[in-house]
Amino acid sequence: MNNYGINIWSDDNFVIEDGLAKINHDCKPSLISIVKDIRKQDFKGPLLLRFPHITEKQINTLYNTFNASIKEYDYKGNFNAVFPLKVNQLPNFIHPLINEGKKFNYGLEAGSKAELVIAMTYNNINSPITVNGFKDKEMIHLGFIAKSMGHDITLIIEGLNELEMIIEVLNETKMEAPSIGLRVRLHSGGSGLWAKSGGINSKFGLTSTEILEAYELMEDNNIVKYLTMIHFHIGSAMNSIKPLKKALREAGHIYAELKNLGATNLNAINIGGGLAVEYNAYERTRFYSLSEFSNDVIFTLKDIAKQKGVDEPNIFTESGRFISAASTVLITPVLELFSSEYDLDHLNLKEKNPPLIQELHDLLRDMSKRTAYEYMHDSIDHMESLLTLFDLGYIDLQDRSNAEILTHQVIKKAISLLEIDHYEELKKLDENIQEKYLLNFSLFQSLPDYWGIDQEFPIMPITHLDKKPTRSASLWDITCDSDGELPFDIKKPLYLHDVNLNKEDYFIGFFNVGAYQDTLGMKHNLFSHPTEVNVVFKDGEVVLEKILESQKIIDILEDIDYDTNEIRAILRKSLNDHNYNDMEKYLNENSYLKTIWSYHE
Repeated sequence: MNNYGINIWSDDNFVIEDGLAKINHDCKPSLISIVKDIRKQDFKGPLLLRFPHITEKQINTLYNTFNASIKEYDYKGNFNAVFPLKVNQLPNFIHPLINEGKKFNYGLEAGSKAELVIAMTYNNINSPITVNGFKDKEMIHLGFIAKSMGHDITLIIEGLNELEMIIEVLNETKMEAPSIGLRVRLHSGGSGLWAKSGGINSKFGLTSTEILEAYELMEDNNIVKYLTMIHFHIGSAMNSIKPLKKALREAGHIYAELKNLGATNLNAINIGGGLAVEYNAYERTRFYSLSEFSNDVIFTLKDIAKQKGVDEPNIFTESGRFISAASTVLITPVLELFSSEYDLDHLNLKEKNPPLIQELHDLLRDMSKRTAYEYMHDSIDHMESLLTLFDLGYIDLQDRSNAEILTHQVIKKAISLLEIDHYEELKKLDENIQEKYLLNFSLFQSLPDYWGIDQEFPIMPITHLDKKPTRSASLWDITCDSDGELPFDIKKPLYLHDVNLNKEDYFIGFFNVGAYQDTLGMKHNLFSHPTEVNVVFKDGEVVLEKILESQKIIDILEDIDYDTNEIRAILRKSLNDHNYNDMEKYLNENSYLKTIWSYHE
């Protein structure tokens, strides 16, 4: 698969042209050209490239698709959306998102006090804020303060105690109350990896009994007028739309029942998140389109409103993954191929060699496309025999080295001669012939969902794409942890190129990493976030903005509560001036490994 499934997961955001991965926008620059421009500024280590224009594209697509469905079905409610800050709170992502969503009044969703402060500070004043998650009295008071600032804010109630605290703050402060939403615990569950977010046993939401109790409590305290929203969420990245239809009917009927009870200001249903992103490079796993999704939402809620004789509700969504995932690409250089010691330069044949080694040499010399498969099998058998001879003491270490080099070269030549996709039997030998690529990044920091929940991410080299990839690839990160590996998977094989890193650079891109990976990443081995850059387009030119370098070692140590003044004092006392100056320089570098980027440029 020479295009690495780009037609499946890319959504035309990236294309392959002239052997290079390019951004399919404006002047269509290649990723490698951007990487080189950043390296020339002496930024080392892995890179996170953020593309605000892709975020803007996703926001436009979401609103335009829902508004088209509203028009098609003559729906009387309107469409609104908020971005859940938990998906990516970092300023280099959030600031462009807020700016690009202003024309739609695209808002923010907060799930903690810190996230609420971000929303209160930066959200456009006409854009909605919703507050989910468990709350204490301080967090509810913050919601009142946000309302006093002019924000259109809705506190989504997860339990009756939160409603009681709203009443307390209202009585104590005499401030104007924010809008109130009720998160309902539906019987309907979702689909996919995060299906447990919904269903009767989910972590959040009010049961039917609690909904009635909440309504009675609001009536008793004369605050029914603040009830404006019903909220539910049945799972992130749903791979099927069928559970959503069932959940919509259930939530729609709850909405109508409350309207008929007397909740006259109740006017919205928040359907949470759930829009899927295509991570799989081998087959499509999202079995619906956005237009199908929006049509089903509009049709179902219109039908229920008609049945129950109530106004058609406004619709809110909180799909963060759909908005953010595609906008960020992780690019990391290959530091080493672990077969490099098997190059012919290292071959040191003797005047008289063991017969099996001479046969390996002949196999390499005489191989043709017709004999490649047979000779590769023979070389593997010879290698096994030679290892046995070494264990018995019949050949020496130089013979073993020569055997390993020749066997590797035979396999390498065979792969280059054969069409891999036509040889299922060849794929069964991948344990013997796979290459290990050492990448300058931390899997735990940059791809935590791969390590934690086996989340897939599209992977592709950003150059050499006009050449046939012949090496079955296992990817290793630079952490001191055996879990820092993306092993070769015969069911979803990754093939990369056989390159000479002494003569050329080779970069690997991980795509669709803009959702959750930044904020879930951990400082395992004290590797911090990669250097991140916003890539924007102005007047047909690429402009690199808001370059945020990977954290310095001394700052990382301070983050985990070391006394950095003490560290410097101890080192200063123990080192002479020359060594201390070197030490100070290293303390102000990041933890990633250094490579000579200018060597090939």
